[in-house]
Amino acid sequence: MNTLINILGVLLFAFGIAVSIALHEFGHLLTAKAFGMKVTRYFIGFGPKLFSFRKGETEYGLKAIPAGGFCEITGMTALEDVHPDDKPRAFYRQKVWKRVVVLSAGSITHFLLGFIILLILAMSLGLPNNKDLPVLAQVSDCVQDYTVPYDAPCPAGAPAPAKNAGLKPGDQIVSIAGKPIATWTDMQKVTRDLSGPNEFKVLRDGKELTLTVDVPKVTRQISDGKNVQVKEVGAIGVIVQQAFTYGPIDAIPASLSFTGEMFVNTWKGLLRFPERIPAVVKAIGGGERDLDTPISVVGASRLGGDAAERGLWAFFILMLAGLNFFVGVFNLLPLLPLDGGHIAVNLYERVRDWIRKLRGKPAGAPVNYMRLLPLTYVVIFIGGAITLLTVTADIVNPIRLQ
Repeated sequence: MNTLINILGVLLFAFGIAVSIALHEFGHLLTAKAFGMKVTRYFIGFGPKLFSFRKGETEYGLKAIPAGGFCEITGMTALEDVHPDDKPRAFYRQKVWKRVVVLSAGSITHFLLGFIILLILAMSLGLPNNKDLPVLAQVSDCVQDYTVPYDAPCPAGAPAPAKNAGLKPGDQIVSIAGKPIATWTDMQKVTRDLSGPNEFKVLRDGKELTLTVDVPKVTRQISDGKNVQVKEVGAIGVIVQQAFTYGPIDAIPASLSFTGEMFVNTWKGLLRFPERIPAVVKAIGGGERDLDTPISVVGASRLGGDAAERGLWAFFILMLAGLNFFVGVFNLLPLLPLDGGHIAVNLYERVRDWIRKLRGKPAGAPVNYMRLLPLTYVVIFIGGAITLLTVTADIVNPIRLQ
């Protein structure tokens, strides 16, 4: 049964990727048609054609290899041979701002899709507590040593510090014993060194309350990231809020804020991308697969299957949102043949012609894309090599959820 759920999760995640690709190309299609440009073909996939139909001047269809798609707009460059009747509607004849909008529409679609996914997540399963906010999800009836199972009944006389002090789910710890608390990690570190009555300030329903918690010492396993030690530490019996659920109104600003965080993390990930490639090569050779190494759509789909098998649907949905943000940002890099490369060329022409106009010169000739082909081939080769490496690693040594 678990295997079946895993397979269904893989297929569902792959379907989500396919839908994202289709909507990416649809973004180009929609904006191009809105500006009166001629779109001759809109296809999902590459290779042999499975089926197609024509509506107006555009052929819509599906191809055999589900590895992308394309939207064919007449006159993407001035080098293209365009029928005289179509020249007024050719892409290269449009104003620069219109061309930039069409070229960026695919990435914008990914960003909108990612935001909508986060919005749905915020109103259903909740957005992850990425900031490690010290908000309480649960207050335990007692605290016990690590040798006692978490769900074991509390024995008579067992200390219940948080419960007795009046702490409640939803409270946010703001200070402990006069020390400001910004994160759950801060709260744990400070509490472990405490013993006896201590002042806890919490934020509840927008109001700050001061409670006195009698902190007992219990035996716990403490990890420093490398080693695990058994120590006597202070504990109060609370559990952190892992995710926050919002109503329809509050979900909008919360999702926008979370979107901003994901953009920052995506950009940081892209900057660190080259330095993580050696780890992928090492993983193919049998080395331990670093959780921080790049993955392909194959690896992402396998992780989606693992998440589905374990019922981690919030993680599953979050990965889909993250994938859309990554593809959207990556596609805007100023490198051909990415959309960002075409945007860079069009903006270069606009700036160049503006400078020429200031100097009393006519507009320059359109950029000759043939001269950019060597650089384009280099980008394609590098991109293909990285794709091959990540797919290979995801097959022979995949990242799996533990």
